[in-house]
Amino acid sequence: MKRVTFYLGIALAVLSFSSCRNGGKSIITPVSSGRPYEVMVVADDKCWMSPDSALFHVLDTDVPGLPQPERSFRISRVRPDAFNRSVRLFRNIIIVDIQDIYTQPKFKYTRDAYSSPQMIMTIQAPNQQEFADYVSKNGQVIIDFFTRAEMNRQVKLLEKKHSELISTKVKSLFDCDIWMPVELESYKVGKDFLWASSNLNDLNFVMYSYPFRDKNTFTKEYFIHKRDSVMKVNLPGEREGMYMETSDSIFLTTRNIAVKGDYAFEARGLWDMKNDAMGGPFVSHVRVDREHARVIVVEGFVYNPGKLKRDQIRKLNAALYTLQLPSEKEVSEIPVDNTISEEKVNKEEAEQNKQ
Repeated sequence: MKRVTFYLGIALAVLSFSSCRNGGKSIITPVSSGRPYEVMVVADDKCWMSPDSALFHVLDTDVPGLPQPERSFRISRVRPDAFNRSVRLFRNIIIVDIQDIYTQPKFKYTRDAYSSPQMIMTIQAPNQQEFADYVSKNGQVIIDFFTRAEMNRQVKLLEKKHSELISTKVKSLFDCDIWMPVELESYKVGKDFLWASSNLNDLNFVMYSYPFRDKNTFTKEYFIHKRDSVMKVNLPGEREGMYMETSDSIFLTTRNIAVKGDYAFEARGLWDMKNDAMGGPFVSHVRVDREHARVIVVEGFVYNPGKLKRDQIRKLNAALYTLQLPSEKEVSEIPVDNTISEEKVNKEEAEQNKQ
């Protein structure tokens, strides 16, 4: 009986500790609400309803490299006086802070202030005009910030659960590792080449390598040439004369990015099947494995005719960041823009502000 009383006392103590409140806040951070790629803006009518509505137009931008228009984010808005306890649990929040106490516009952000996982970006500006100009000029910064926040959440999920089959194949073929979605269950192997696909063929992953020659490797023209030659050999269609190729190069965008602090070349565009009616979007990362003097290309492409593809291509893009070259460690997080300052949140102050 004493033992039962002892364990019951421990259980009650733990329960009391879990429900203990500092200023009304549980020490357990609530789970954030909202769907992936959904952003809530906290702004007054003067800002949000202004003729230019700069912030709305930035968030409403179409995702590049998709065959049909799809917005970067699902957008909602609340007035500052409605930014209450339940609303503050949202996963992605932008707070517009326009006051004449500021001398210039600025971005800053906090993590997990009211829920987890959560990212809150605050945009400060001395007046409406400078706010609009700053947001318009730095629109891509805002888009990339929240896109990377969502991709980091996807990376965390992949770390816990990913395709062990694909990881094993990548290790044996390339001496690398990568965390791909568990849906990818089928694969095909070629010379320095791997293709993996879900059973529905909607999610696809391609990896190939070739010797590193010179810096001209990282050009739009060379990328298309190399990609098309590799795909023609390894991804033929059902009949002779059918094979995957890169669609019109005017739809292909490239940029230099950083992966694990090292240089990488990103390409986004559309693919189609030569002499067939198949096609869709793709995203590729081109990286250098200096230890073996070779170039490693990892690519995700989607085949999902007649349906939206934004979340699928972003899911695959997040997975590409997990590529681990032979001399590298596992990825922990895709860094946010280092020009945006992070403010460590004071939990007690955050809770007091909620009251």
